[in-house]
Amino acid sequence: MAHYKLSSILALVFTSTVSYASSSHYSGSVIQWGACDPSVVNDTSLSCGFLEVPLDYQDSSVGHARLAVIKANATGERQGSLFLNPGGPGGSGLGTLAANKALLLALTGGVYDVVSWDPRGVGNLTTPGEIFCFDSLAEYTSFFNGTIELTGIEETGNFTDPADVQALLTQAPTVQKKYEELGQRCLNSPNGKYLKYVGTAAAVRDMVSIANVLDGPDAPINFIGLSYGTLIGSWFVNMFPERVGRVILDGVVDPIAFATQEPALTFLGQRASTDTVYKALITGCALAGPSGCAAAAKGDGPLDVDAKFQLLLKAAHDAAKANASVPLTSGDIRVQLYGQMFTPAGWSSFLNEGYPQLVQIVNGEAPANASQALSRRFKGLVRRDPLLKRRSESNDSPSYTGAAIYCADSVDLRGTTMEDVFKGIVSTTRNVSHIFGSVWPTDFYRCSFWPARSVERYQGPFNKTLANKILIASNIFDPATPLPGAQTVAGLLGEDAVLVEQNGFGHTTIAASSACMNGVFFAYLTTGTLPANGTVCEVDADFELFSGVNTADILAHLPSADV
Repeated sequence: MAHYKLSSILALVFTSTVSYASSSHYSGSVIQWGACDPSVVNDTSLSCGFLEVPLDYQDSSVGHARLAVIKANATGERQGSLFLNPGGPGGSGLGTLAANKALLLALTGGVYDVVSWDPRGVGNLTTPGEIFCFDSLAEYTSFFNGTIELTGIEETGNFTDPADVQALLTQAPTVQKKYEELGQRCLNSPNGKYLKYVGTAAAVRDMVSIANVLDGPDAPINFIGLSYGTLIGSWFVNMFPERVGRVILDGVVDPIAFATQEPALTFLGQRASTDTVYKALITGCALAGPSGCAAAAKGDGPLDVDAKFQLLLKAAHDAAKANASVPLTSGDIRVQLYGQMFTPAGWSSFLNEGYPQLVQIVNGEAPANASQALSRRFKGLVRRDPLLKRRSESNDSPSYTGAAIYCADSVDLRGTTMEDVFKGIVSTTRNVSHIFGSVWPTDFYRCSFWPARSVERYQGPFNKTLANKILIASNIFDPATPLPGAQTVAGLLGEDAVLVEQNGFGHTTIAASSACMNGVFFAYLTTGTLPANGTVCEVDADFELFSGVNTADILAHLPSADV
């Protein structure tokens, strides 16, 4: 097949009923396809519509949700529908499909109608829609003023300075109280009554409802799930094993860990590969040299480039200690850097354009107005929590959809304190990820204090016998969903799953170009052909992360020393 790049797909987890199988097949209405809302999708070749589904599949009396659905028609002989969830949680299926229609149709050989939807809590077309807990950004900022929610966690040297540890622990009571108050604000928000009706089990059943309408209640369901979308996939194939068609899970969340462990204390293990990916970044920069990377000087090795980042973090840390109103903190820089770990295609741009500007801001070399403008730009690119994004013209405060979905699915409250969470962060920074262990905040930290759980959560088993074999894919070095998650799911499913690894960096395999992996996807989706277990795909040689530097070059020169 042709060589296609899909990195742009990246946007780039119990009063509960525990469900073990499905007896509720809902196909209550039809989808009237028409033009898409131009404020969301401006590709007139795509079709959009709505499907009404129960808010609670076990209790129809509580009312209905309305799903916004999008479709790209098959360009060849149609074999059915292929559903896509882009992850997040909170990623827009409408926006993702609209932005990547041609790529998705090419990858699938044009034999499917590619279908996606905005899950509950996402966007302003699905009901319940986006979950905002503040009326404005100003209200959000005022609420969290003086806390690490706005400044990030300040530390250097992997928390080797006891003063940094003490400063963090001192904030624990305040931040815990804020998170508990945040939960109540979310419950009292316009969509607060829906918090127990968002979540992964609902997303699975909603997808099945759409499939029932489009293809019939007995047709196999084909699905591509990325990142958090793999949790939807793991739940789907075990809740509806008889409906499994061709399913790809790429960038895999460990469903056992999610079902049994508290995210705030255990999902720090998701950072197991981040420092290796960071090593790849600084190695690529060193190999490119000063002509290809602004952070490198002539003769620099990877550890020399790392030393410059450490000095930058230390300078920002010390500046913030001296003046709390500095435009950019070390916490801001860590989040910016962590965001880069997801998409290696942007490394050269970041280090040649963004890095020099960060240095200027921290060193006070930029004019005051320019410094403020640049710091706002960087904070806007990744506002500490990459999943807190503005999705409403009428409300500029952060969205809490990611937390609402992730925490609705997580284990019941166990009395964890914020001091417990902070001590876990210190331990993770010292022992798992030196440079990214202290990134704050992320959705999973909120779950220990989130007031709602979904009316239905799937707790397992995760080793059902499936109607068809599925394909599991993972980068060997993924900063958000490490390879062991994919290995766990593949091991649980045994002969019903094939795991293919990609020898590269980034979040999900589509973060890098690989004709090998694209060919695996294409063959599986079009003919059902799977490669041998243990297949490893290489990243394309012409996929350069810096000028003249590709993935193979970086792999050959990764330093063994800790950073």
